[in-house]
Amino acid sequence: MLQFARFTLIRALLAIVTLLIVSFIVFTLMELVPGDCAERYLAFKNTQGNVITVQDIEAERQRLGLDKPYLVRWGRWVWNAFQGDFGDSCILRVNIAQLLGQKFWLSLGICLTALVLAYLIAIPIGILSATSNSALLNNSLRFISYLGLAMPNFLLALMIMLFSTVVFGDSLTGLFSQEFRDAPWSYERVLDFLSHAWLPIFILGWSATAFAIQTVRALMSDEIGKLYVTAAAARGLSGRRLLWRYPARHALGPVINSLGFDLNRIFNELPVVALILTLTDAGALLIEALARSNDQQLAGAIIFLLTASIVALNFLTDVLLAITDPRVRHSILR
Repeated sequence: MLQFARFTLIRALLAIVTLLIVSFIVFTLMELVPGDCAERYLAFKNTQGNVITVQDIEAERQRLGLDKPYLVRWGRWVWNAFQGDFGDSCILRVNIAQLLGQKFWLSLGICLTALVLAYLIAIPIGILSATSNSALLNNSLRFISYLGLAMPNFLLALMIMLFSTVVFGDSLTGLFSQEFRDAPWSYERVLDFLSHAWLPIFILGWSATAFAIQTVRALMSDEIGKLYVTAAAARGLSGRRLLWRYPARHALGPVINSLGFDLNRIFNELPVVALILTLTDAGALLIEALARSNDQQLAGAIIFLLTASIVALNFLTDVLLAITDPRVRHSILR
């Protein structure tokens, strides 16, 4: 128990160090963008007819703390970021925490749901494909998984929107109906959200499921042929008991360990899907901040929150792997 507690503590410290390093990289990239928040804000005021001087820019830099040394500004930014305070958007001039609000958590919830759905489908299908001798079944599953990997998510989104518009007269865009977009949360708003959220979840889970099926099938095929499975079968184990106790249990270790990577891959696909489906979520805000308005403060906040989510998920999967995989657990005890 003491070794496991030490293992968990070390993993937690590594997660914090990783997040600090990533925050330093994100902040550095924010600083490399030409111009700072003071110049951007005053340039906007200049377009409104106000006369801006060099003294005005310097005064704004002092107000925002941009005259402080680089490491001091990074330390203050990351300290506030750990508390959920990312300052104000350079372009929109509103508090980023208020601007993101529920948008980031809705986006993260959609990505996590797509990830969970993908593995709920992929794990049993991948195991079935690896253990089945049916050529028809294996070829069908292989074709479906190849189709999922070959068809881009944005193309699938366009096809569904076109079909829905032609057949039902509804493009299925957005996360809420018009009357629920700015309404407080209620039972009716939750139902309205679920009636819209299934589409981005399905689209994001499409390629993730195909990739996971290939992964689970390859891992199971490799584990089934090992000597410890043959030895277990010689001792009288067979059927599902043999399958789940030995090869499946060991094959799922790398799958669990890759959840953070898969979440990152799904979120990377979210901005394009969000633009097509006109979703007002963090994915759309990230595209807006990076490609259109060049708002480094907003982009940095979204990337930091995503990184924190992935690091937290990796920490949880490390602990879960240590609990479920006897090989990892024994290495900890040693």
